[in-house]
Parts: sequence; structure tokens; C-alpha cells
Amino acid sequence: MRSVCFYFQVHQPFRLKTYRFFDIGKNQNYYDDFLNSSIVRRIAEKSYLPANQLMLGLIDELGSAFKVSYSISGLALEQFEQYAPEVINSFKKLAETGNVEFLAETYAHSLSSLRSKREFRDQVKKHSDMIKELFGVRPTTFRNTELIYSDEIGEMVADMGYELMLTEGAKHVLGWKSPNYMYCNARKPKLKLLLKNFRLSDDIAFRFSLQEWNEWPLTAQKFARWINAFDPEEEVVNLFLDYETFGEHQWKETGIFDFMRALPHEILSKTDYKFHTPSDLAHKLQPVSAIHVPNPISWADEERDLTAWLGNELQDEAFENIYILEKQMKACKDDDLLRDWRYLQTSDHFYYMCTKWFSDGDVHKYFNPYPSPYEAFTNYMNILSDFRIRVEKCDRTKSAAERSDVRLRRIGSRREDRETGIGRQETGDGRQEDGRQEDGRQEDGRQEDGRQEDGRQETGDRKNGI
Repeated sequence: MRSVCFYFQVHQPFRLKTYRFFDIGKNQNYYDDFLNSSIVRRIAEKSYLPANQLMLGLIDELGSAFKVSYSISGLALEQFEQYAPEVINSFKKLAETGNVEFLAETYAHSLSSLRSKREFRDQVKKHSDMIKELFGVRPTTFRNTELIYSDEIGEMVADMGYELMLTEGAKHVLGWKSPNYMYCNARKPKLKLLLKNFRLSDDIAFRFSLQEWNEWPLTAQKFARWINAFDPEEEVVNLFLDYETFGEHQWKETGIFDFMRALPHEILSKTDYKFHTPSDLAHKLQPVSAIHVPNPISWADEERDLTAWLGNELQDEAFENIYILEKQMKACKDDDLLRDWRYLQTSDHFYYMCTKWFSDGDVHKYFNPYPSPYEAFTNYMNILSDFRIRVEKCDRTKSAAERSDVRLRRIGSRREDRETGIGRQETGDGRQEDGRQEDGRQEDGRQEDGRQEDGRQETGDRKNGI
């Protein structure tokens, strides 16, 4: 029995407002609240809500035979809570069916796995905690930002306790091998890997409404025939898509919702495939081999590498300048600063700076709210300049507070010494305390009742100098 694994990515960044040079040091509000709310509301109504309703309907019709999985970034969840809480409620309804798996990822949809192991772990934990709080289950499968993966990243994910990770079935990594099997990490074989079948996934995500495509129109019957034609030994077809494919990237008028509504019925009735979540497959399938990925791969662009976010001078400078602040941020106790630091790590900001004009230029232009990559860079760096001022101010405040704390501790210590005294006598019951003697015993170099005091001795009414 073969498997189909549907995975959907849900993410929305906090988009930045237009931030001028003269705003630096004066304006600490970096986000375009109106744009963010309007985009989230629009996509919720066009995509998330009708798509969730479609998935719920399929689960009602097909029961346990239909399963899907989602990864929802922490920033998307925050914006749903602010601008479209009904989206959260619809995902909760999906969670209640038991037919849906929620995956872990970086909270801020960041590139932290490429720079900081500590920040990577912190964001993954923060995201996992949020999924547990909202949907009642802690993820066991991991999906990195933009399916970015390497042997080293897989090792870090395995060390965090995850049993399965999703990534791209890149041609230059697989060579002659098929993505339709379970694989494992080369360094930590216990970490299993599911690889995206990029040809079939992209047929839905990018080519569905492309009338110049020689396979247009794509129907559920045609798609089911394609997957049924695979070698019966191939175990799983992984269809990994942006959830905005439904209704936003492919509008309702293209027939994308009708296609998705019909596809599970067609697959279940005309093939031997069954639907499974990633964690189902982690228990069901064993790796056929390890894959070696010394250099990071992703699911973006034809190259399936990092050049959508890193590689040109603009991207590299911005990336370097945000992560150079990590040491200060980890010592910072200002929640607003830490929040902004993570929002500014979001991969989208570096994507907007991409200068590819050839194979994937149109795709980048579609997702870019800036007129050019250079304006995206300038705007980001202006905000980062203001952010650094706030971080330095926090450092100065922290240092001043630490110095004040040291002085207070010293003053307190001296006061305690004076109050307790060393060798001070307590009158009363004849006990020795703190180096004191009472009733004719020595205290602080003095004697009473025929005692020595300050180098003088009293005996009756006679006082002789010694």
C-alpha cells in the first residue's frame, strides 16, 4: 500500500512600514499595521477560511481515510490572533478531528539554522510551546523555514528530539534516486527524512492555471493517473505546498478548490494509495538510505538553494548585521527588543532583497511589496540602525543598573558588619556571643568590674595611666 502525504505551509510576515533616514532615533514603530491587517484579512477570506472548510468537509466525508498536515509560523499565528481570530478557530476544529498533524518550525520563520544554534533551538521551542497551547499537541515532526536542510541542520534537529524532518527532493542531491521513499540524515540516521516531490507539487502550486502549460487543464483524474503510474515499489508521494495556493496564488476562479475537493476521492477510488500524515509515515516506513547534503538546500527557485535569501551583497550585509546583535540580545531582558529582533530575522525581509532577474524573477516580483530590492535593503537597514540605538541604550541601562547593584551590595555588607559587630558584647545571661565576654570577660579590648578599657584600668576610685 502506497501513501500520499499532503503538507501545507502557512506563514505571514510582519511587513515593515516605510522608514526614512530621518526616522532613526525618533520612531520605534517598525510595522505597517494597516498593510498587515488588510493582507491577513484578505488572505483569510480568500484562502485560509475556505480551504479549512474544504478540508473539514473532506474529513467529514472520508473519515480517517483523509489526512493532512500543517506548519503555521509563530508570526502567522500572532497575526491571526490580532486580525482574524476565526482562522485560529477553524484550525482548532481541524485539530479536533484527529486527522491533522501540526509540525514544528522556527517561530519567526527565520534563517537562524544557518547562523546560530542557540537561537535556532530557542525559536523552535517557542513555536512548539505555542502549538501545544493552541492545538493541544506538541509536534514530533520538524519542517525548517523554506524546507532548508543540510546534514548539519538535520543533526541539530535530531539533537532536539525530533524523529522526522521534511525537506526538498532536490535533483542535484538525489541524482538518479527517487524522492518517493523515506530517507535519513547522514550523521544521525535516527532522523528520518521525507522529500518533496517537487514536480507534482509545483504542478499544483505554480502551473495549475498556466494555460501555456502543455498539461493544462489539470484535473483530479489526470493527477491520480500520474501518481498511479509510479513504480509500485515507490512508497510515498509527498505533496508540499504553500497553503495560499488555494484562493490566493491560484484564485477560486481557476477551479483550484474544485480540484482539491475531487482529488482525494479520485485517489482513494482509482489507486491503491492512502493518505497519511508525516508522523504516520515515520512509524510506517523505514529509510532506504541516507542522503548526503553538505550544502544547504531549500524548496525555492530552480536552484533549490539559498540564493533567494542570501548571496548578494545586500542580503549578506543585512543578514550579518541582524545576527551580530545576538550576544547582546541574549543578555537583554527587554521583551519588546527581543520581539523586534525576531521579527527582523524573518526570511521574507531578505527575500525582498533578491536581485534575481532571470528564471525566477517574476516569482520574486509577485511577492515583493517594494519597488526594488535596493529599496527593500535601504528600508530594512534604516530600521536596523534605529534598533541598534535601542540595543545600545539597553546595554548602558543594564550596565548602570549592574554598577548600582554592586554599590548597594557593598553598602549593605558594610552596614551588616557594623550592626553585627566583631567581638561585640551582649549583656545579660553570661553567654559568649560574636567574640564577646560578659560578667568580667573581655569585650572589644575592655574589662568591666576591674576591667581594662581603652588602655586604662579602673580600681575603685583610682585611675592610673598605663
